[in-house]
Amino acid sequence: MPSQQITILDPSLRDGSHAIGHSLTPESVARYVQLIDAAGVDIAEVGHGLGLGASSAQVGFSKFSDACLNRAALDAAKRIKICNFVIPGFATVERDIAPAIEQGISVFRFGTHCTEADLSKRHIQFVRKQGATAMTSLIMSHMVSAETLLDQALKLQDYGASSVTLMDSAGAYSMSETTDKISTLVEGLNIDVGFHGHNNLSLSVANSVIAAKCGAKIVDGTARGFGAGAGNTPIETMVAALHKEQFSTNVDLMKLLQAGAYAEATFIETLPCITESGVISGFYGICGAFQKHILSASARFGVSVEEICQELSNRKAVAGQEDLIYEIAVNLQKRVANE
Repeated sequence: MPSQQITILDPSLRDGSHAIGHSLTPESVARYVQLIDAAGVDIAEVGHGLGLGASSAQVGFSKFSDACLNRAALDAAKRIKICNFVIPGFATVERDIAPAIEQGISVFRFGTHCTEADLSKRHIQFVRKQGATAMTSLIMSHMVSAETLLDQALKLQDYGASSVTLMDSAGAYSMSETTDKISTLVEGLNIDVGFHGHNNLSLSVANSVIAAKCGAKIVDGTARGFGAGAGNTPIETMVAALHKEQFSTNVDLMKLLQAGAYAEATFIETLPCITESGVISGFYGICGAFQKHILSASARFGVSVEEICQELSNRKAVAGQEDLIYEIAVNLQKRVANE
């Protein structure tokens, strides 16, 4: 018997951009949106890797402005919804969200650290008042229990969110953890639950299918797994696996494969693969966007990737704290020199 309908959200044009230094062009954005629109993907997330307003020296400048990339995506879209990711603190209502709404963005996904849902209350309520959809996500969700995640998700539901996605930002989820956390949210919420995986432990597709089996109605995937480090859940494999398990989607797999081929030929500089550093990062639960910085700091200061990851884990580092990587590497170098 066919299972429930699954919404497919593609963050290639947002989360994927970490892998290429936020250098996506309007031309690439427009053409990829056209292709995944034709393939039946439901939502495309567009912008800087850390969302609206994040372009900065701290986390990397975007080659093109939020407005420029939004315009390219909106002009190319026929059926597909164009979504902006928002981390409160990087983006503000007046400077970033209101202008995006004026451009025509009608879907926003608000991302907060897994214990800081309250930071998005004002943003969610503003978007709702403007008639736009407020999706939400809990970042680095491997760091806390299922019960804590439910407590945070209930806040988001109360604020007016239409959905809550658990982001396995470090590719650290085991399959049993996916089952536990997704099931807890599905049973405890009255809004849709989603899952966003990374592939450090080679479990992103399996975890996405498990999430769907546990009642998640939204799953994320990127072209060929496009993303930092070991990459995200590869959307083509994920959709194929969901269809094999008799889940319904709006996606034409063959057309989706064509979109992936375009991405690989134009803006994916290196296909993601699971390297030693990727496994270490996933094992210690380190944000996938950190990997380039970790490798750079390791080479520059002569300290091991494992030592950096272990210390980042001890400090419970979260997305946006890239500068902490270099501080840790310097301190580790000094410690070695004093031994």
